[in-house]
Amino acid sequence: MAPISIKSILISESVDPCCKKILQENGIQVTEKQNMSKDDLIAEIKDYDGLVVRSATKVTTDVINAASNLKIVGRAGTGVDNVDVDAATKKGIIVMNTPSGNTISAAELTCTLLMSLSRHVPQAAMSMKAGNWDRKKFMGAEMYGKILGIVGLGRIGKEVATRMQSFGMKTIGYDPITPPEVTATWGVEQMSLEQLWPQCDYITVHTPLMPSTAGLLNDTSFAKCKKGVKVVNCARGGIIDEDALLRALESGQCGGAGLDVFVEEPPKNRALVNHPNVISCPHLGASTKEAQARCGQDIALQIVDMVMGKGLVGAVNAQVLASTFSPESHRWIKLGEAIGVVLKSCTTSKQPFSQVQITTQGDCLKGSSGYMTSAVMVGLLTDGSKSCPNLVNSLTLAKESGITVTRNHSKGLTQGACEVEISFNGSSYRATGCVQGGVPVLLELNRSVFRQPVSLTGNLLFFKASASPQLLPAVTGLLATVGVEMESFSAPADRSGDQWYCVGLSSLLGDLGALKPLVKEAGQLSV
Repeated sequence: MAPISIKSILISESVDPCCKKILQENGIQVTEKQNMSKDDLIAEIKDYDGLVVRSATKVTTDVINAASNLKIVGRAGTGVDNVDVDAATKKGIIVMNTPSGNTISAAELTCTLLMSLSRHVPQAAMSMKAGNWDRKKFMGAEMYGKILGIVGLGRIGKEVATRMQSFGMKTIGYDPITPPEVTATWGVEQMSLEQLWPQCDYITVHTPLMPSTAGLLNDTSFAKCKKGVKVVNCARGGIIDEDALLRALESGQCGGAGLDVFVEEPPKNRALVNHPNVISCPHLGASTKEAQARCGQDIALQIVDMVMGKGLVGAVNAQVLASTFSPESHRWIKLGEAIGVVLKSCTTSKQPFSQVQITTQGDCLKGSSGYMTSAVMVGLLTDGSKSCPNLVNSLTLAKESGITVTRNHSKGLTQGACEVEISFNGSSYRATGCVQGGVPVLLELNRSVFRQPVSLTGNLLFFKASASPQLLPAVTGLLATVGVEMESFSAPADRSGDQWYCVGLSSLLGDLGALKPLVKEAGQLSV
């Protein structure tokens, strides 16, 4: 992928000063405007290539639709709950976060809440400030020998586990992604949630908020827990069902809760906050000087690396781009896009197509089918409308258009190649290309194999016709009558029946209709 041009960035919240400094040192103009309303942001965003936010700015569909130049939304922190990622993806905007920036701070706060729950530290401190001396009221429990259940064993879950193990806690956990053999190396035994709930003295959650995790701790799961279980949520409000938690606290099924996050922030319903067995914080997980400096620095460096074409880190909706920063991948992406444009131009009268099959071949493209598929779809979907396909959104746009896209890879071949077949109305068209000498070339078009590979550069005219001695002079004469020069001519190796030819042009033809007496089908393009 070629470097993405980012000339101006809006920072809409308080971010560590190092973020602005790094961006400016790399030639990016930075504007800081805080406490903007939604309407202010919609009016402002149209002038910027990038937007950097924390958690307060809501990057909604309306904001994204108003952003005519926006190429990236950078979240200085973990999670992107405040960004409409689907809307951004559809518009081809990269959304990235800093997944490790606040790991330590969030883990330390989790441990703080776990220890505070075990010894009632905040309640005892407030009692002292009220002039009381009540030792019996705040009888606690040791953490040594207790069982801690960790739901979500990513970066933060791992750090919590290693810290609480130093208190002599046994750590068990659940994660649908991290392999059990990996978590075993940090001393965490994995099991199903059904096995985990009844064993835990303490439970802490460290998952993103999504449909599968919303209300993960609810009336049903609380009923399966030990009576008096204590829970902590420093992840996202809503992972623990707040109404179910209040009922469990009132009944004694839950012995205490440490909450740094809420469904609504700040929470208008104060029932949980005011409960005597709840320790609550105003979303302080990333609120340390170190985390803020780290997140600000990370998001700036990630943006700069992307702009400089060095790499892509932290993208939540454009993982396909991560392997597109080498010069070799740039050439193959150009090939994929060019093949898509060739097929589109040669089948204009037969569209819309309903199926696309993309096959990469050769060891050099072993891990490239993802970005090659996206590149081909960019070429096939580009039509000059407001919907501008790119590597981020081309598959999303294809799905919305009802196009079924499949991809395969053929092993064993030493030379790389890409074959694309599109289908519509019971018929299909196919094109095969590769990269030779750093230049994308077309080897075959709909079973017409060219004698010499067609360089996919400049203005090209493809047409299907029967071979005859008069074909080339006739085409040359027609081009001359409209003031267009023939710069190259590529013929198929097979001269029998109808075959595809390619002509390099000095400029595109204004109307392909003049070719109808000479050819069966035709298409032109500029690459």
